Amino acid sequence: MERLTEVPEGIARSADRGQVNSYDSFAEAYSAENENNLVNAYYERPAMLALAGDVTGRRILDAGCGSGPLSAALRDRGADVTGIDVSARMLELAKRRLGDDAALHVADLRDPLPFDDGAFDDVVASLVLHYLEDWGPTLAELRRVLRPGGRLIASVDHPFVAYTIKDPRPDYFATTDYSFDWTFNGQSVPMRFWRRSLQAMTDAFTTAGFRLSGISEPQPDPAARDLFPDDFHDLSTKTCFLFFVVEAWPLAAESDGCQCRREAVGGARGGPRSAVQSTNPAAVPGVAGTGG
Repeated sequence: MERLTEVPEGIARSADRGQVNSYDSFAEAYSAENENNLVNAYYERPAMLALAGDVTGRRILDAGCGSGPLSAALRDRGADVTGIDVSARMLELAKRRLGDDAALHVADLRDPLPFDDGAFDDVVASLVLHYLEDWGPTLAELRRVLRPGGRLIASVDHPFVAYTIKDPRPDYFATTDYSFDWTFNGQSVPMRFWRRSLQAMTDAFTTAGFRLSGISEPQPDPAARDLFPDDFHDLSTKTCFLFFVVEAWPLAAESDGCQCRREAVGGARGGPRSAVQSTNPAAVPGVAGTGG
C-alpha cells in the first residue's frame, strides 16, 4: 500500500464538495480539543479500543482517522494501522503524531478506496458514518477491503440524540439532515450530519454483507469522574454515541473460494471437517465473540 503522497489534491477535492464539514479549516483547533476532552478521550476512544480487544498483528484500517489518536493507540497495542481521511490537513497532523513512515492516504469515504480486496482484518470508523447521507456505497467498500470474518467497529451519533435535538421532532424513520455551528477559538464552523433510525442502520450493515455481532452504549472511563465531575454525571446517565461491531459475511465469490479450499483440503486430510474449522469466521482470532 502506498504512502500519503498527494496532499494538495485532497484539499482540492474537499473544496469541490463544499465548505461544510471542512476540517481543513479548523484541524489544529479540533485536534487539540479532541486530545483530552471528556467525550473523545475518556468515552469514545476507550470504548472503541475495548471493542477492538487484542489487536496484536492485525491489519487495521482507520477510516476517518483525523489527526490519528485512535491510530496511535491501536499501533501501541501491536496493530498494523493504515489511516485515511478526507482532510489533508488532518493527515498532516496525523503524520506528525505517527511518523513519516505511517501509511496515510487522502480518501473520501464516498469514493472507491485505494486498497485490494480483503486487505484488512478490521476497519474502525470512529464518528464518521453520520456525515454520510447514504451509507450503502461506503459500507460496500469497507466490506470489500475486509477479509471474510473481519470486523467493522463503528461509532455514530446515537439515533435518539439526533432525533431529540430538533424541535419540532422529525420523522424518526426518515433519513434527515441536521446542522449547527461548532466554535473553536472564536471561529464558527458549519457542520452537517445525517440521522437515521436504528433499523435503517442495521439494515444498511446487513445489506452491505455484514452480520451484527454487538451494539454497545458504554459508560465513560471512571478516571474522568474527578476531572469532569458535572459532565461525567450527564454522560453517564444520557445517551450520546452508539457503537456497532459487525462481521464481514463471506460474499458469493469468497464462499466459492472457501468451498474449493474445503474440497482440496478434504481430499488431502480425509474429509472437509478440518478445513471448515479453519475457514469459519468464528474460529478466526479477533472476530467479535473471541475477545478481539
